[in-house]
Amino acid sequence: MHCTAFATADEYHLGNLSQDLASHGYVEVTSLPRDAANILVMGVENSAKEGDPGTIFFFREGAAVFWNVKDKTMKHVMQVLEKHEIQPYEIALVHWENEELNYIKTEGQSKLHRGEIRLNSELDLDDAILEKFAFSNALCLSVKLAIWEASLDKFVESIQSIPEALKAGKKVKLSHEEVMQKMGELFALRHRINLSSDFLITPDFYWDRENLEELYDKTCQFLSIARRVKVMNEKLQHCMELTDLMRNHLTEKRALRLEWMIVILITIEVMFELGRVFFLIK
Repeated sequence: MHCTAFATADEYHLGNLSQDLASHGYVEVTSLPRDAANILVMGVENSAKEGDPGTIFFFREGAAVFWNVKDKTMKHVMQVLEKHEIQPYEIALVHWENEELNYIKTEGQSKLHRGEIRLNSELDLDDAILEKFAFSNALCLSVKLAIWEASLDKFVESIQSIPEALKAGKKVKLSHEEVMQKMGELFALRHRINLSSDFLITPDFYWDRENLEELYDKTCQFLSIARRVKVMNEKLQHCMELTDLMRNHLTEKRALRLEWMIVILITIEVMFELGRVFFLIK
């Protein structure tokens, strides 16, 4: 069976999404604990394969994780989802930056083994949902990070000509406003990664659920979340240094231009004064 994750937008309207999906025949799973906030779980009537019910996890952060769901059903859900997205991503990027893991139901404790999820077949439905939630939570982080990695790569591509231009002594064709805009993009991306997400710390939900925390942490390790965040922050730091250099360069140019304007104005004033003195003498 397959577990597939997509990040499609910055955020979802989960309340409206729940009602919309319910009107299309999907059933909300309400067995999650209250502290599992910002999550919507929906059940699918016909799963892709026998042996496990089809389940979909929607995270408010803009990611959806499908467990044992038919491609046709997945496509329909994604179409419904479009109406409840805030700042949606490009469709091609969404499908390119997805994550997919195989999973099976087996005896023994649930775990991630060599890239395959093994779910305990003896668990009741509520416990199985919780364990799927832990795996889904890590997959959600991975696909969101993949989208931001693509955004950063696009940003790096837009400024990659600047170092060579500076090295060659050429004029950099960027205005002060454009440089400030690029710095704003970097700060926004840095804020999302380091302050408004769970990339750097384990969510509070897992603190008193050690078995779920282990599943979550192991999946994050397998998906190299920590290493990818570190690499992104290093790239962001380099980009910040470059844009800061550009800002200082443009500020110095502006200051120099103002100095020359002052010099010219003083020169003009002196010339007028000399002319006035000349005419008085004459």
